Amino acid sequence: MLLMAAGVNAGIYQGINWLQIKFNEAFDNDILIKNISNTMESLQIISNHFYTWVVPMVLFLFLLMGLILWMFLKNFYAKEILNVQGNVHGGKSKKKTKKDFVDQKIEQERKRRLFLHSLSILQRDGRLLDFFDEDLSLYDDEQIGAAVRSVQEDCKKTVKKYINLKPVVENEEGEKLMVEAGFDIDSIKLIGNVAGDPPFEGVVKHRGWKAGKREIPKLSDIQDSTIIMPAEIEIQ
Repeated sequence: MLLMAAGVNAGIYQGINWLQIKFNEAFDNDILIKNISNTMESLQIISNHFYTWVVPMVLFLFLLMGLILWMFLKNFYAKEILNVQGNVHGGKSKKKTKKDFVDQKIEQERKRRLFLHSLSILQRDGRLLDFFDEDLSLYDDEQIGAAVRSVQEDCKKTVKKYINLKPVVENEEGEKLMVEAGFDIDSIKLIGNVAGDPPFEGVVKHRGWKAGKREIPKLSDIQDSTIIMPAEIEIQ
């Protein structure tokens, strides 16, 4: 717009100079000479105030036209750009949502498999699930006691091998314990008449358990996570 305004101003300036030169030529017609004289005076006024009147006015008009054109193009193309960006982000959002859904399903399947794998380890080493599945009403107390001892010893070895249980608190059950302010709510659960702010004095009902080590046994190659332990078939 500035370049266009400069071109128009230059054209006006050159046009005024050209008219002044032409009107300076002699004419025989008095009326025509009078009209030319008046026109010359007007052109002279415009020429004298060219840089103070004409140039600012032309610049203003062109800048106003440029502003109107810019606002029109901005509004028009802004909508187009937003539509394009919306389509792109919409596509990415759908892909991301689908990917997140797949990742969530994979994570859920992994957790399910780890949980069932823990049971499979206790079944493999201590036959724990077999013991739970037995109908104990068919056996007397001595037989049950012998079976329980065997299952308990084998499962205890497995738990010690991979977890090595440690008590959360050192106090024995039935002993008093002072729970200070800022205690770990993940390690200690308050029960009974709990009111006010710590410290609290209570009685140990259970010492709690924590893992002395966190060794994860190697997962089996079984793809179906619902299979805790495969059936064993002896071929004769």
